[in-house]
Amino acid sequence: MSRTRPRTFSRSETTRAEAFSDGVFAIAVTLLVLNLTDPPHRPGGLGHALLAQWPAYLGYLASFGYVAVIWLNHHQAFVRIRIMDRGLHAANLFILLTTAALSFPTAVVADALQADLMDADARVAVALYAGLAAAMCLSWVVFYRQLARRPELLHPDAERTYVRHGRLRSWAGALAYAVAGLLGVLVAPLLAIGVFVALPVFYFVTSEGLPEGRDG
Repeated sequence: MSRTRPRTFSRSETTRAEAFSDGVFAIAVTLLVLNLTDPPHRPGGLGHALLAQWPAYLGYLASFGYVAVIWLNHHQAFVRIRIMDRGLHAANLFILLTTAALSFPTAVVADALQADLMDADARVAVALYAGLAAAMCLSWVVFYRQLARRPELLHPDAERTYVRHGRLRSWAGALAYAVAGLLGVLVAPLLAIGVFVALPVFYFVTSEGLPEGRDG
């Protein structure tokens, strides 16, 4: 009598992964706002002290925008994902790992720019931010690579160009953040900050994919 092979449960629905991810995103944006504090000041100097910590506001804007579009892109991805395997769970955790860490370089950049806009610490700070932001983009490269390797995880009616476009957007973001970091180190840290604020707009506009080209 032949033995029946034990049933394996290597694949699962997306519900728990989505709920856990949403919780991490919520915590990530909450950590960002904790960097906005009541600045020390002398009596009558609150207005000046609040204005002096403008790098903290700019850092919050850049990082909140980044986490927001990650959440939006994550939602758009899971609209198309039918089931998950271990590899996709790991890729999703990589996204959450980098996202949850964003408050750290945000605080470092704000502190360094408030001290001096052009010194070595400011340049190191923007390089740190650019490095983590690029790593966040690369985590999406890993995510889309798993979907490309396991197309059966997607809904049958998902756009055939979705994964390819997602990988292109992720690589473009990683390159843009790397270039921004170099500009911040070699030219001026504020140039990098400008790119950090602008890039989430690109990801918002393309959250449902890149424009379709004409099929030949």
